[in-house]
Amino acid sequence: MTRQAGSTRTLRIGLAVWIAASACASEPGAPPATGGSSGTGGAAGRGSGGTSGSGTAGSSGAGTAGVAPGGGSGSSGGSAGAGLAGGASGGKPAGGSAMGGSSAGTVGSAGAASGSGGSAGGGRSNGGRNGMGGSAGASDTAGAGGRSGGAGTSGSAGAGGMAASAPCDIYATGGTPCVAAHSTVRALYAAYGTNLYQVRRASDKTTKDIPVLTAGGFADAAVQDTFCANTTCTISIIYDQSPKLNHLKVGPAGGAGKADVEADAAALKLNVGGHSVYGVFIAPGMGYRDNETSGIATGDEPEGMYMVTSGKHYNSGCCFDYGNAETNNLDTGNGHMEAIYFGNCTGWGKGSANGPWVMADLENGLFAGQSLDRADANTPLSSDYVTAAVKGKPGTFAIRGGNAQSGTLKTMYDGARPTTQGYNPMHKEGAIILGIGGDNSNASAGSFFEGCMTEGYPSAATEDAIQANIVAAGYGH
Repeated sequence: MTRQAGSTRTLRIGLAVWIAASACASEPGAPPATGGSSGTGGAAGRGSGGTSGSGTAGSSGAGTAGVAPGGGSGSSGGSAGAGLAGGASGGKPAGGSAMGGSSAGTVGSAGAASGSGGSAGGGRSNGGRNGMGGSAGASDTAGAGGRSGGAGTSGSAGAGGMAASAPCDIYATGGTPCVAAHSTVRALYAAYGTNLYQVRRASDKTTKDIPVLTAGGFADAAVQDTFCANTTCTISIIYDQSPKLNHLKVGPAGGAGKADVEADAAALKLNVGGHSVYGVFIAPGMGYRDNETSGIATGDEPEGMYMVTSGKHYNSGCCFDYGNAETNNLDTGNGHMEAIYFGNCTGWGKGSANGPWVMADLENGLFAGQSLDRADANTPLSSDYVTAAVKGKPGTFAIRGGNAQSGTLKTMYDGARPTTQGYNPMHKEGAIILGIGGDNSNASAGSFFEGCMTEGYPSAATEDAIQANIVAAGYGH
């Protein structure tokens, strides 16, 4: 198709002030123990904890201490169980245990020399062990129980650490595992501990992988800064963190234009979770692709995807996409794509007001709803950081979006496929694109920070949990 005239718009994100002018182009507790006469229990450990059990007096036999029914939370130690006295034979009771803390409680002190009361055990921590009970006295006179151990202190987080679950862990829990996970900002699995992306140095054309600071953490951007000092660098590979290894490299020539160029590695610096990192700044002529993928949906198979982008850096050109596209860089017809589009192109569908909008690029149409008519329910997303999501299954697709710094996702559309021939069933081919259209239309502009694609159609609850994780990551902070 021919390109139509577009509009120019200037907007700001972080330190970058940019927007490119372009056009819409060719496509879019335990019971008490019995025993001897009771001794008094140990004093409670610091903090809150479980209620101590108490033993009842008996005529003979070795007594055991009551076990605390439950522990405290966090770093607080549990209260000790009361030790019970042994009988004439001089039993050896055990101290009460309790949950809490993050290190072992101290050993309880022994009962008085004239008695046989066992001392209470120390508080139990997360990962720590119970304190041991005191030894019994030699006679049948009950002695005072020993003191309980104090609670251990909680451990501190490691540098660059993230929450126990990351987006791909959340998707897996929801039954829709990631088949692609791309980010220059952070790990998208809690256990991912290797490289996020690669940069190419202009001065000597050598490359350098940029790792995470720690497993599940943020990018070690200092590696890039050191390697690229006194020269410039481009992003040569965005590694797929999923087991499918669908890495993105610069896009080849296609039906709509010549080969793409790599993005400037230093053009989009930002803070996320207190860490200085880099995003992918796409200007017209830039783009990434993988035509030989593994695990990506084909035909009418279900899938889901999201990306974090910017509501301040976009244009009306075709097409700032992330998602499923043709494997031969050509427009092969309606329904051969299913990708997230973000921008304010109006050559096909559009949302309310003037955008930017999240839409579904299904090939030969950017859909804000079921048809190419204006979809008033699809409202602009202009926050500094935007979460955009598209998903599809036989007969149905959905579009969602929201502020990546706060709040929840809004459903812009959830319903039947377009009625135009070719979109139901779909004919997805399974390539992955970033910043371009399926036929390599590369007149678009946008920012990319992270994105995932899934096997299967994720539930709204799963997507809501992904959004909460993104907000917790701390974009712009």
